[in-house]
Amino acid sequence: MSAMQSIQSLKCSSVYGPVKSWRFGNSLGIDPIGVVSTCSFNCVYCQLGKIQTHTNQRQIFVNTSQIIEDLQALAFDEQVDVVTLSGSGEPTLALNLGEILAIAKQLTKRPTVVLTNATLLKDPQVRHALKSADIVAAKLDAISSNQLQRVNQPVATINLPYILAGIEQFRGEYQGNLAIQTMVLSPWTTEMIELYIQQIQRLQPNEIQLNVPTRPRVLVRQLEARGNDATEFIPNAMHQLKCISTDIITALADTINCATNIPVRYRGVGV
Repeated sequence: MSAMQSIQSLKCSSVYGPVKSWRFGNSLGIDPIGVVSTCSFNCVYCQLGKIQTHTNQRQIFVNTSQIIEDLQALAFDEQVDVVTLSGSGEPTLALNLGEILAIAKQLTKRPTVVLTNATLLKDPQVRHALKSADIVAAKLDAISSNQLQRVNQPVATINLPYILAGIEQFRGEYQGNLAIQTMVLSPWTTEMIELYIQQIQRLQPNEIQLNVPTRPRVLVRQLEARGNDATEFIPNAMHQLKCISTDIITALADTINCATNIPVRYRGVGV
């Protein structure tokens, strides 16, 4: 039985994939949130659909013992490049984040990645837990407060200065690889590009990852949407988001790289 078959045979497993990631290769997913999607954002492009629990309150969603059991049920027959904490919402909401990262490294012997929306990076306990991750990819879609509200729809207590301050504080403490991941939904004006470059120069990440919404947004929450081939499993209605052209995202990447001298990786349409 392959690793893919092993994972899919586990009902509501906290482990899923492997997922083919354009950023990280073959990624084995660990979902510390569980069946009910839970996040401090409710992004308009989220492939999970409308977030079911919109909060920034941390708790244990999936017991560490369950994650250990799910990982131990696997046989790594396929090539897995990294283990990524993501899935059904914001992984830093999980109070056992540090434990999960330690167990993932111990059992898989793979580098660990955390995909975060950066809304909890002001919390010292979150920053401490994330220090053990090999790569942290922090979301920064918004150039302005208005854009944050329109695109990411955060909980009421979260604003853009708070997010930027959290990323900056984490950057000052973190010795691993920090990436800034940005979803580009429409062409940016010259002013928007300049503001983004200013933000990047302040945060000094190791790399920038520009993305476009190549996955559809499901209208009804389904667990299969954690993976990158969700359309094969979801019979319900989906909303296909419009993408900007590859030429536009390429030009944007070149402009940002020239201004910051920071590597910029990007995903174009159909890539």
